[in-house]
Amino acid sequence: MDFLEAALTVLREERRPLHWTVIQDLALQRRYLDPFTQRDIRKHLLAALAGASKAGTLVRPGIGVFALPDQAPSPGR
Repeated sequence: MDFLEAALTVLREERRPLHWTVIQDLALQRRYLDPFTQRDIRKHLLAALAGASKAGTLVRPGIGVFALPDQAPSPGR
C-alpha cells in the first residue's frame, strides 16, 4: 500500500480529522505501512498528505491535522 492510500484508509476508518502523527502511528500499527520495506516513512507520508491537501483530496482543519473533505468541521462548529 502506498503512503497516500494508507493515510486515506486510516482517515476513512477513524471517521474524524487526525494529526499526521496519529495517522502514521495507526498506519504502522495496522500494517498499512512497513518500515522494513518502505524507507523514510515520515518524509514520504508528509509529502503524500501535503500533495493530497493541495489537490483537494484532503483538507487541513488545523496545524498538522488532516481530514477527508466530508470530515472537516464546518465554519462556526
